[in-house]
Amino acid sequence: MSRWTPCKRRDFLRKLRALGFEGPFAGSRHQFLVRGANRLAIPTNEKYSIPQLRMLLRQVETILGRSLPAAEWNDL
Repeated sequence: MSRWTPCKRRDFLRKLRALGFEGPFAGSRHQFLVRGANRLAIPTNEKYSIPQLRMLLRQVETILGRSLPAAEWNDL
C-alpha cells in the first residue's frame, strides 16, 4: 500500500500535465492549470505538505471525475 508523501511544486505540475492539464498560466494572485473548461489554482509554495497536497488532489479528482489513489499518483 502506497503512502502519501510531500511533493515538490515542479513534480506536482509534471504529474498534472501527465493527467492532461495544461499550464501553468499567470492569474491575478495564483498561477493556474486548465483541463477542458476547468481551472485549478496552484499555490506558489516550493513544496506541498501532505494536507495541502490532499486538498489539491481532491479538486483534481473532481475535475477528472474519478478517484486518484496514492499508488497511481506516485507512479505518474
